[in-house]
Amino acid sequence: MSSRARRGGLSPARRLIIILASAAATLAAAVVLFLVWAVWSYQGPGPAAKSGEVTVVMLRKGAGVSEIAATLKRAGVVRSDAIFAAAAQITGAARSLKAGEYEFRTRASMASVLDDIRDGRIVVHQITVPEGMTSEAVVEALAAKSELTGVAPAPPEGSILPETYQFERGEDRAAVLKRMMDAREELLGLLWSKRQPGLPIATPDEAVTLASIVEKETGVASERPRVAAVFVNRLRAGMRLESDPTIIYGLTGGKPLGRGLRASELAQPNPYNTYQIDGLPPTPIANPGRAALAAVLDPPKSDALFFVADGTGGHVFAATYDEHLKNVDRWRAIERQREVEALKDRAQALKER
Repeated sequence: MSSRARRGGLSPARRLIIILASAAATLAAAVVLFLVWAVWSYQGPGPAAKSGEVTVVMLRKGAGVSEIAATLKRAGVVRSDAIFAAAAQITGAARSLKAGEYEFRTRASMASVLDDIRDGRIVVHQITVPEGMTSEAVVEALAAKSELTGVAPAPPEGSILPETYQFERGEDRAAVLKRMMDAREELLGLLWSKRQPGLPIATPDEAVTLASIVEKETGVASERPRVAAVFVNRLRAGMRLESDPTIIYGLTGGKPLGRGLRASELAQPNPYNTYQIDGLPPTPIANPGRAALAAVLDPPKSDALFFVADGTGGHVFAATYDEHLKNVDRWRAIERQREVEALKDRAQALKER
């Protein structure tokens, strides 16, 4: 029997093979565990939002994959910035990650986070400009949007198209305002090219001015064409427009007067007093919407020359002055009845105190 066998030991070479095999098995197991963890980290639920149901993250323009991954890790959106960066490279998304403001739902998977950034599913904010808003009020509304930057001066009255506009966080206010103005230019150009022949309106600017008056005269959308027809008829007949909103604009710049017009204000000389001047005022009195612009450039056939409130929020129209006076009397009777009812309500309220 050999001395090696008697000792029952293994040769050094065999021991080395066993050690290497054991190390390889351990390494393989570690690699498998790491891959399982990486796949779970990528496809499984992500971290819970630190507060609420979403996490807002701002990714700056020019940021590379490493910076984006680190930003997401700091915000608590992903568990591992290294795995995110590796996944972006492996999937090819690294070449098309987009900057902007993102909202990630709580426990969103890393895969969905990467998809959102690759597809540019950024948060889109919006601002709505109502029909009849003045340019100064629009600029004030833009200034109130904290997501915007920069300063936008008030543009000429009537140069904005009332609509809902979308914007991104950090966008310049002047850029958003320019989109509003460009939209009006595009629409006005289209409507002007298709205008009804023979209108007493010489230029697109005059159309905007008349549309702004129509916009301020009625809050009932279905009435805009009829109101536009009245003013077109009056211009054709050489009659003054006699529109209260134009006087108010001359007095307040478009802000609510808070009361009825006084007789002295109706008689007061004012470039916007259409009871005193012929034709249109010098500028629009607000920013008219699509419907008002379309109405003045393609008004319906009508013989109406007058209109007055009917007590329901709308107006009643008349072709003759005598008919109009009767409508005015009915409106004044409604006003008197409302005043009586208001007095009764106040008296009842005082009794119940």
